Amino acid sequence: MSKPHIAIIIGSTRAARFADKPAAWLKEKAQARDDMTFDLLDLREQNLPFFDEAASNLWMPSQDPHAVAWQEKLAKFDGFIFLVSEYNHSITGALKNALDQAYTEWVRKPMAAMGYGGVGAARAIEHLRGIAIELQMVPLRNAVHLGGGEFMKVSPLGENLPMSEVEAVLDPSLESMLDELAWWADATMRARGSAAKGAVLASANT
Repeated sequence: MSKPHIAIIIGSTRAARFADKPAAWLKEKAQARDDMTFDLLDLREQNLPFFDEAASNLWMPSQDPHAVAWQEKLAKFDGFIFLVSEYNHSITGALKNALDQAYTEWVRKPMAAMGYGGVGAARAIEHLRGIAIELQMVPLRNAVHLGGGEFMKVSPLGENLPMSEVEAVLDPSLESMLDELAWWADATMRARGSAAKGAVLASANT
Protein backbone atom coordinates (compact mmCIF):
# COMPACT_ATOMS: atom_id res chain seq x y z
CA MET A 1 0.00 0.00 0.00
CA SER A 2 1.27 3.48 -0.89
CA LYS A 3 2.04 6.13 1.71
CA PRO A 4 -0.86 8.36 2.76
CA HIS A 5 -1.02 11.52 0.66
CA ILE A 6 -2.01 14.54 2.75
CA ALA A 7 -3.25 17.98 1.68
CA ILE A 8 -2.28 21.06 3.68
CA ILE A 9 -5.20 23.42 3.05
CA ILE A 10 -4.69 27.16 3.60
CA GLY A 11 -8.01 28.42 4.92
CA SER A 12 -7.54 32.20 4.56
CA THR A 13 -7.79 34.02 1.22
CA ARG A 14 -7.17 37.63 2.29
CA ALA A 15 -4.48 39.57 0.45
CA ALA A 16 -3.03 40.63 3.81
CA ARG A 17 -3.16 37.17 5.36
CA PHE A 18 -0.48 35.86 7.70
CA ALA A 19 -1.06 32.26 6.56
CA ASP A 20 1.81 31.98 4.08
CA LYS A 21 4.46 32.11 6.80
CA PRO A 22 3.15 29.24 8.97
CA ALA A 23 2.11 27.32 5.82
CA ALA A 24 5.69 27.27 4.53
CA TRP A 25 6.96 26.19 7.96
CA LEU A 26 4.33 23.48 8.31
CA LYS A 27 4.98 22.07 4.85
CA GLU A 28 8.75 21.98 5.39
CA LYS A 29 8.42 20.23 8.75
CA ALA A 30 5.83 17.76 7.47
CA GLN A 31 7.85 16.85 4.39
CA ALA A 32 10.77 15.85 6.61
CA ARG A 33 8.77 12.73 7.53
CA ASP A 34 9.03 9.53 5.52
CA ASP A 35 5.64 7.98 6.37
CA MET A 36 3.40 10.43 4.47
CA THR A 37 3.58 12.74 1.45
CA PHE A 38 2.24 16.29 1.41
CA ASP A 39 0.96 18.90 -1.03
CA LEU A 40 -0.27 22.43 -0.42
CA LEU A 41 -3.78 23.48 -1.47
CA ASP A 42 -4.36 27.23 -1.32
CA LEU A 43 -8.03 28.23 -1.29
CA ARG A 44 -7.06 31.53 -2.88
CA GLU A 45 -6.12 29.63 -6.04
CA GLN A 46 -9.25 27.46 -6.33
CA ASN A 47 -11.68 30.07 -7.72
CA LEU A 48 -14.59 28.51 -5.85
CA PRO A 49 -17.98 30.25 -6.10
CA PHE A 50 -20.35 30.41 -3.16
CA PHE A 51 -22.11 27.08 -2.76
CA ASP A 52 -25.16 27.18 -5.06
CA GLU A 53 -25.84 23.55 -5.94
CA ALA A 54 -29.22 21.83 -5.62
CA ALA A 55 -27.63 19.60 -2.96
CA SER A 56 -24.20 18.39 -1.89
CA ASN A 57 -22.51 15.76 -4.00
CA LEU A 58 -23.50 13.19 -1.40
CA TRP A 59 -26.92 13.30 -3.08
CA MET A 60 -26.26 14.39 -6.66
CA PRO A 61 -23.34 15.45 -8.87
CA SER A 62 -22.28 19.09 -8.62
CA GLN A 63 -22.78 21.25 -11.72
CA ASP A 64 -20.30 24.09 -11.28
CA PRO A 65 -17.01 23.17 -13.01
CA HIS A 66 -14.93 24.86 -10.30
CA ALA A 67 -16.67 22.81 -7.62
CA VAL A 68 -16.13 19.62 -9.62
CA ALA A 69 -12.44 20.47 -10.09
CA TRP A 70 -12.14 21.02 -6.32
CA GLN A 71 -13.75 17.66 -5.61
CA GLU A 72 -11.39 15.93 -8.04
CA LYS A 73 -8.39 17.46 -6.27
CA LEU A 74 -9.63 16.38 -2.84
CA ALA A 75 -10.30 12.83 -4.02
CA LYS A 76 -6.56 12.28 -4.53
CA PHE A 77 -5.78 12.80 -0.83
CA ASP A 78 -5.97 10.42 2.12
CA GLY A 79 -6.15 13.08 4.83
CA PHE A 80 -6.01 16.80 5.47
CA ILE A 81 -4.26 19.41 7.60
CA PHE A 82 -6.19 22.67 7.74
CA LEU A 83 -4.26 25.88 8.40
CA VAL A 84 -6.82 27.85 10.36
CA SER A 85 -7.22 31.52 11.22
CA GLU A 86 -9.96 32.52 13.64
CA TYR A 87 -12.66 35.03 12.65
CA ASN A 88 -15.19 35.81 15.41
CA HIS A 89 -14.64 32.47 17.17
CA SER A 90 -14.96 30.43 13.95
CA ILE A 91 -13.28 29.51 10.68
CA THR A 92 -13.16 31.77 7.64
CA GLY A 93 -16.11 31.95 5.28
CA ALA A 94 -13.81 30.79 2.49
CA LEU A 95 -12.94 27.61 4.36
CA LYS A 96 -16.55 26.86 5.28
CA ASN A 97 -17.53 27.28 1.63
CA ALA A 98 -14.71 24.98 0.50
CA LEU A 99 -15.89 22.33 2.96
CA ASP A 100 -19.47 22.64 1.70
CA GLN A 101 -18.41 22.31 -1.95
CA ALA A 102 -17.61 18.61 -1.47
CA TYR A 103 -18.84 15.72 0.64
CA THR A 104 -17.90 12.25 -0.56
CA GLU A 105 -14.26 13.31 -0.97
CA TRP A 106 -14.00 14.09 2.77
CA VAL A 107 -15.65 10.90 4.03
CA ARG A 108 -13.63 8.52 6.24
CA LYS A 109 -10.46 10.56 6.02
CA PRO A 110 -8.63 12.13 8.99
CA MET A 111 -8.34 15.87 9.48
CA ALA A 112 -5.76 17.72 11.54
CA ALA A 113 -5.31 21.45 12.09
CA MET A 114 -2.79 24.15 12.83
CA GLY A 115 -4.25 27.43 14.02
CA TYR A 116 -2.80 30.87 14.59
CA GLY A 117 -3.93 34.05 16.35
CA GLY A 118 -4.40 35.36 19.87
CA VAL A 119 -5.59 32.01 21.24
CA GLY A 120 -4.05 29.89 18.49
CA ALA A 121 -7.42 29.65 16.70
CA ALA A 122 -8.51 27.16 19.38
CA ARG A 123 -12.20 28.07 19.10
CA ALA A 124 -12.15 27.96 15.31
CA ILE A 125 -10.47 24.55 15.32
CA GLU A 126 -13.03 23.21 17.76
CA HIS A 127 -15.79 24.46 15.44
CA LEU A 128 -13.98 22.87 12.48
CA ARG A 129 -13.97 19.51 14.28
CA GLY A 130 -17.76 19.64 14.56
CA ILE A 131 -18.10 20.37 10.84
CA ALA A 132 -15.70 17.52 10.07
CA ILE A 133 -17.84 15.06 12.02
CA GLU A 134 -20.88 16.01 9.93
CA LEU A 135 -18.79 15.40 6.80
CA GLN A 136 -17.91 11.92 8.18
CA MET A 137 -14.24 12.79 8.60
CA VAL A 138 -12.04 11.69 11.52
CA PRO A 139 -11.11 14.83 13.50
CA LEU A 140 -7.90 14.40 15.47
CA ARG A 141 -7.41 15.24 19.13
CA ASN A 142 -3.96 16.79 18.66
CA ALA A 143 -3.50 20.15 16.96
CA VAL A 144 -0.88 22.89 16.70
CA HIS A 145 -1.78 26.27 18.20
CA LEU A 146 0.39 29.29 17.40
CA GLY A 147 -0.96 31.83 19.87
CA GLY A 148 -0.17 34.39 22.53
CA GLY A 149 3.43 35.52 22.83
CA GLU A 150 4.66 33.06 20.21
CA PHE A 151 2.20 34.45 17.66
CA MET A 152 3.35 38.01 18.38
CA LYS A 153 6.97 37.00 17.91
CA VAL A 154 6.41 35.89 14.32
CA SER A 155 3.46 38.06 13.29
CA PRO A 156 3.83 41.38 11.44
CA LEU A 157 1.67 42.75 14.26
CA GLY A 158 4.60 42.05 16.57
CA GLU A 159 8.29 41.33 16.02
CA ASN A 160 7.85 39.53 12.66
CA LEU A 161 10.64 37.07 13.44
CA PRO A 162 11.12 33.83 11.47
CA MET A 163 9.13 30.74 12.45
CA SER A 164 12.33 29.13 13.69
CA GLU A 165 12.07 31.42 16.73
CA VAL A 166 8.98 29.60 17.99
CA GLU A 167 9.39 26.08 16.67
CA ALA A 168 10.82 24.79 19.96
CA VAL A 169 7.39 25.53 21.45
CA LEU A 170 5.43 24.17 18.45
CA ASP A 171 7.47 21.06 17.63
CA PRO A 172 6.13 18.74 20.37
CA SER A 173 2.49 19.36 19.44
CA LEU A 174 3.33 19.12 15.74
CA GLU A 175 5.02 15.75 16.24
CA SER A 176 2.05 14.43 18.22
CA MET A 177 -0.39 15.66 15.58
CA LEU A 178 1.55 14.16 12.67
CA ASP A 179 2.03 10.84 14.48
CA GLU A 180 -1.72 10.67 15.09
CA LEU A 181 -2.45 11.70 11.51
CA ALA A 182 -0.18 8.98 10.14
CA TRP A 183 -1.94 6.31 12.23
CA TRP A 184 -5.44 7.36 11.22
CA ALA A 185 -4.53 7.90 7.57
CA ASP A 186 -3.11 4.40 7.37
CA ALA A 187 -6.10 2.90 9.20
CA THR A 188 -8.71 4.68 7.08
CA MET A 189 -6.88 3.90 3.85
CA ARG A 190 -6.97 0.21 4.76
CA ALA A 191 -10.64 0.42 5.70
CA ARG A 192 -11.59 2.20 2.49
CA GLY A 193 -9.60 -0.32 0.48
CA SER A 194 -11.34 -3.24 2.19
CA ALA A 195 -14.75 -1.66 1.64
CA ALA A 196 -14.01 -1.09 -2.06
CA LYS A 197 -12.80 -4.69 -2.47
CA GLY A 198 -15.91 -5.98 -0.72
CA ALA A 199 -18.14 -3.94 -3.03
CA VAL A 200 -16.40 -5.36 -6.09
CA LEU A 201 -16.78 -8.94 -4.83
CA ALA A 202 -20.45 -8.36 -3.98
CA SER A 203 -21.08 -6.97 -7.44
CA ALA A 204 -19.35 -9.93 -9.07
CA ASN A 205 -21.58 -12.34 -7.16
CA THR A 206 -24.90 -10.73 -8.13
